[in-house]
Amino acid sequence: MNITIDVKENDMLIEAMVSGEIDAYTAPKLREELFPLTEKEGVEMVVNLSEVSYMDSTGLGVFVGVFKNVRANNGKFKIVGLSDRLKRLFEITGLADIIDINSGIEGGVQ
Repeated sequence: MNITIDVKENDMLIEAMVSGEIDAYTAPKLREELFPLTEKEGVEMVVNLSEVSYMDSTGLGVFVGVFKNVRANNGKFKIVGLSDRLKRLFEITGLADIIDINSGIEGGVQ
């Protein structure tokens, strides 16, 4: 399965729409796309996973790294659009207590 990452930058707001599966094969592409964007000081990054059908621990590792880089540069990081399955993955690993996950998509009905 492939992964598609659509990034929109608007000043200090970075929105990334991820589609497909995030696993050991696709996580390096995700990391390659997102990590350079975390270097900006004070950036606000929102990653939408509403089109992600599967994610394993490799994907979680990418998001932990991105989160740490954004925070190290005084930015904000949020994940939106999580399915119940993905939300549960963040919850059982304890990452839901650290990373801002929002199962709804901003602007929509939550």
